Amino acid sequence: MGNTSSMLTQYDIEEVQEHCNHAFSQQEIVSLYQRFCQLDRNGGGFISADEFLSVPEFAVNPLSQRLLRMLDGLNFKEFVAFLSAFSSRTTLQQKIEFIFRVYDLDGNGKVSCNDVLSVLRDLTGSFMSEQQRQKVSNHVLEEAGYTKDSSLVLSDFIKRTRLKASCTGGVAMLRFNLKICMWDTVATASGAISLPTASRSGKDSAL
Repeated sequence: MGNTSSMLTQYDIEEVQEHCNHAFSQQEIVSLYQRFCQLDRNGGGFISADEFLSVPEFAVNPLSQRLLRMLDGLNFKEFVAFLSAFSSRTTLQQKIEFIFRVYDLDGNGKVSCNDVLSVLRDLTGSFMSEQQRQKVSNHVLEEAGYTKDSSLVLSDFIKRTRLKASCTGGVAMLRFNLKICMWDTVATASGAISLPTASRSGKDSAL
C-alpha cells in the first residue's frame, strides 16, 4: 500500500480491517480503497489537504478547515481509521473520542469554553450573535458541572457524554454531534458507505 497504483492483497485488507477494529467489512474496505485512489490524484499513497478540498461538499463544509487538521496527509490505513468513527460497528467511546478531537482544535488534550465557541462560530456563521454563542457555550459547560474558565479532559468528556447518552434524548444528541462534525462531505469523500448529513440549520436525519 505504499502507493495507490498497487492493488490491495488479502493480507492488506485484513491488516486494514484489524487497524480499524473491524468497523468495515472486507468488501467495504475494497470500495474505500477505490475511492481513496480517486482522491489521491498524484498516486503518492497519501491524500493532501488540497485533494480533500477538491471535493466540493468538503470545501463548503463549515468545519472543513478544522477537519483538515485531522485529515491532511493520511495514508489509506489512516483514512479508513478516520472514517470508522461513522460506522455503526464503532463503539460509543470511539465516537465520543472522535468528537473530542474535533472540539480540541489546538490538540492540547482539553476542551475549553473557547474551543466550544470556536466550533459554534464555524457552524453558525452569521446565524447567531457572539452573545448567543457565548450563552450556549456557558450553558454546555455549566450543565456538565464546570465554569466558563474550566476545561474538560478526554476522560471527563467521555464520562459526561456517556451520562448524557444514557438519558432520554442523549443518544440523539450524540448522533447530532457526530453529524455536525460531518456530513454529506465524508459520504462523498468515501463514496462507499452511507454516512450522516449535517447542515447549519441543525436538521437531523437518521443514522
